[in-house]
Amino acid sequence: MDGREEAADGASLRALVGLGNPGDRYRQTRHNLGFRVVQEVARRLGVPIDRLECNALVGMVGGSGTAEGGEDDLLLVLPQTYMNRSGYSVRCLRERHELEPERVLVVYDDVQLPLGRLRLRPGGSPGGHKGMESMVENLRTDRIPRLRLGCAGEAGPPAGEELVDYVLSPFDSDELPAVEEMISRAADACATWLDEGIETAMNRHNG
Repeated sequence: MDGREEAADGASLRALVGLGNPGDRYRQTRHNLGFRVVQEVARRLGVPIDRLECNALVGMVGGSGTAEGGEDDLLLVLPQTYMNRSGYSVRCLRERHELEPERVLVVYDDVQLPLGRLRLRPGGSPGGHKGMESMVENLRTDRIPRLRLGCAGEAGPPAGEELVDYVLSPFDSDELPAVEEMISRAADACATWLDEGIETAMNRHNG
């Protein structure tokens, strides 16, 4: 293990985890909003997410990373396990870096929220989201901060088996401006969480 892979100080390390599915097929789908938000944060920070660790693509801010960090170091994480096994990657990173679940912000799509709506919470149930279910199961706690991104169109999500096809489909062309605007606001919310904590981020960005 080279110097870049040495475990960071878990007392100060935080992680921003985007949930999605790897591969070009899923890149622009509703289910990949979490990936896109973390990628936007990385773009703003000038940090590549290009190191494979624990079956996830990882970037580091501060410490051994390419961008100057503040008081706390930050891992930017895109699990490559597909959505319903995302927690396995994060559990591995937690054990390797002594990372506390309360210092992880998980970003993911929520088909129960209308497009453009943001919801930050310090914990709670997965709400039927398979990626978040995997996180809770593997980290063995529901006290995991999360940022949910509304992805339901005006007609709302379909029911039953059609729901899977819906979340794995691209956004309609007339939805794209709202999608880009939401990704930008979600990246702002991540920055607030990093700088000022979950309570301030909730008060400022929920809605």
